[in-house]
Amino acid sequence: MKQFAQLIKTLDGTNKTNTKVAALAEYFKTANDQDKLWTIALLSHRRPKRPVNTTLLRTWASEAANIPLWLFEESYHIVGDLAETIALVIPNADKTHHKSLSTFIEEIIQLYGKEEAEKKTYLLTNWMQLDYYERFVFNKILTGGFRIGVSQKLMTRALAKATEIDEDILAYKLMGDWSPQNTTYKKLILEENKEDYLSKPYPFYLAYAVEGEVADLGDVNDWYFEHKWDGIRAQIIVRNNELFVWSRGEELVTDKYPEFDAFIEAFPDGTVLDGEILPYPNGEIGTFNDLQTRIGRKNITKKLLEKTPIILKAYDVLEWNGKDVRDEPYQQRRTYLDTLLASVKDQELSLQKSEVLQFNSWESATTERENSREVKSEGLMLKRKDSPYLVGRKKGDWWKWKVDPLTIDAVLTYAMRGHGRRTNLFTDYTFALWKDYELVTFAKAYSGLTDAEFRQVDNFVKRNTTDKFGPVRQVTPELVFEIAFEGIAESNRHKSGVAVRFPRILRWRKDKKIEEANTLEDLKNLIVK
Repeated sequence: MKQFAQLIKTLDGTNKTNTKVAALAEYFKTANDQDKLWTIALLSHRRPKRPVNTTLLRTWASEAANIPLWLFEESYHIVGDLAETIALVIPNADKTHHKSLSTFIEEIIQLYGKEEAEKKTYLLTNWMQLDYYERFVFNKILTGGFRIGVSQKLMTRALAKATEIDEDILAYKLMGDWSPQNTTYKKLILEENKEDYLSKPYPFYLAYAVEGEVADLGDVNDWYFEHKWDGIRAQIIVRNNELFVWSRGEELVTDKYPEFDAFIEAFPDGTVLDGEILPYPNGEIGTFNDLQTRIGRKNITKKLLEKTPIILKAYDVLEWNGKDVRDEPYQQRRTYLDTLLASVKDQELSLQKSEVLQFNSWESATTERENSREVKSEGLMLKRKDSPYLVGRKKGDWWKWKVDPLTIDAVLTYAMRGHGRRTNLFTDYTFALWKDYELVTFAKAYSGLTDAEFRQVDNFVKRNTTDKFGPVRQVTPELVFEIAFEGIAESNRHKSGVAVRFPRILRWRKDKKIEEANTLEDLKNLIVK
């Protein structure tokens, strides 16, 4: 644990990628195999389940620190991170320990079935034996919020440096349904086990947003265009007469989409498709808000299947007749897709092809992009015809060219403190629009302003707070901001009756009074029927 905590301290103390890679690589060379395995798991979002709820953690931490709970809560609101707050308020350790990272995690996992009193004793005992960074790491594991500014890609790069195994091979090894409880470091990283690849997806190829003028990409005839669909990126795998559905977040979601079960009989073994899972109510593409009724549901009922059916919009083939075809040109992979869909055209499958578009000029492509919302897409994808299917986010061959965001002028009504370096500032805002003579909340946003502007708004919040609700501050409605968002849909879950996608602050409208802010009706008029 001491070695892992020191690693976290090093990673937390630098923004330099090479320094982080070097620290991780050294750790992977020297740590014991079980600790290395759990480190890989933690950094690839395979954290153990939380054994204790945060209410108990806060209560027990305030007792251990000998401070009233209200003072702990105020400290928590200032710090902005529960694990860090607990690490700060607990007295310095007067004992020490010699337990490994993996031992701590195994003990935490065993807490699940324990009584509350036993959990409390365990936590208090260990809090008093750990130094600050060890407590911080211990708490992060407990809360299930282990995020330290190290991406899985960066971790994979360090692991490649330590093991001399190719990064792409490691990225593939780390995909799939594994955990430190069902594998070993040797088996996962060092050994070549063909049977492990039955259900594994391929690492997803991700696109960058178009930079500058799109015409700078060269001859328009070198590119295929597709609409950028707003759903869940997924790979559909048929191998050994079994079906596996993987989301881009490396989550196995086969049981969530029983509509795809028919693919087992329809597709030949050794088929892997890349595409987008989309809601398809009433025989047409729905909104992401429709899809959310399926996401996270433990039980997919017949009623839900009827209300929100889904389809796969397929746009690539990664495996064809059991052969990895990612190195073949995109144009050829699309031929495989056409062949596959032609072979199943007489079958009723939850499957459609994402059509390829070609243009004679960038002006024609621009016109199609501007009409994207009419076909329920976010813009266009640009894919070079001869491009292979690469690993991760790479520049050059694939680009996303999204439509300009929708915007609305709204009034700031509530604020909360931010997180990280903004924990001392009110930077998380709630915005409202007019309905008759009332301001109705419709969105929250916390990005888009400069540091100087955030400080100005923070000063306004502190001087114009009219009420407090825990960490939330209600403020005098006086400031107007232009809010940008990617999509919009009707929603029964929101007081406004509308849900917006990815809201953020575009600019502070200091030139406008609140009476000039938009109405809720203006917002609803942006919904494409």
